[in-house]
Amino acid sequence: MIRIIRNLLKQLGFQDVDDAADGSEALTKLAQRKYGLIISDWNMEPMTGYELLKQVRGNPEMETLPFIMVTAEAKSENVVAAKKAGVNNYIVKPFNAQTLKDKIEAVFSS
Repeated sequence: MIRIIRNLLKQLGFQDVDDAADGSEALTKLAQRKYGLIISDWNMEPMTGYELLKQVRGNPEMETLPFIMVTAEAKSENVVAAKKAGVNNYIVKPFNAQTLKDKIEAVFSS
């Protein structure tokens, strides 16, 4: 999934793309440099994307960082939980470059 999203972002013109294997690695990287957007899969081990979202929103230095959640599960309770935790947008797999572009644009236009 990381490779797919990285390739889609490059197709959309993004050059500076970083990745992490799970939420804890992402938190480490987030502490080391500034990022303009987080795109996270919900299903990661050992720290899930949902847990990452809660950590990011609980940190005053990152609480407004745009965050898009990607998941294969379109369960309404997951969408509601992510919204309550402060996600900016939600993408259900499978998706294409246009869907990703639309979701990113929606986050930055609001």
